[in-house]
Amino acid sequence: MIEIEIKARVDAGALRRRLGQEGATLERRVEQTDLYFNAPHRDFARTDEALRLRKEEGRVFLTYKGKKLDAKSKTRKEVEVEVADFRRMEDILLSLGFTRSLRVHKTREIYHFGDAVACLDMVDGLGEFVELETLATDMGDVEEKRDWLIGEMRRLGVEGELIRESYLEMLLAKR
Repeated sequence: MIEIEIKARVDAGALRRRLGQEGATLERRVEQTDLYFNAPHRDFARTDEALRLRKEEGRVFLTYKGKKLDAKSKTRKEVEVEVADFRRMEDILLSLGFTRSLRVHKTREIYHFGDAVACLDMVDGLGEFVELETLATDMGDVEEKRDWLIGEMRRLGVEGELIRESYLEMLLAKR
């Protein structure tokens, strides 16, 4: 699948009210702890890829994110699998020569918003953001869906600059 994502800084309270006015429904609030890894055979920072191990509500996911495919958004291939044990998966990756890059912690509110998912994120060390996301099955759908997400972002009253960097990239840049 190809994940199309638009992100911007926001005032969480104001956006929460606006999402309610627009009929978005809160699905759940979760704590997410992400541990990112770098590969022994290539530098993910240079190749614009990511490998993430995520803890969320007692579940664990390993996610590969490919390089960004478009200049306006964070559109990229994403492959995710649930694994049984965070520590064991981390041990496997470290044993294979992967190295820890950075840990990212956030509280995420997940809303259903039309054909998109709106995530209101409070990221430790960075602040408050909104991500609007949808999926495409192939590159033919990406531009139309990306432009639709940008329009929805503006309709929600988010006027700030769109951000292509991941939270990992933003935290690394702060170092």
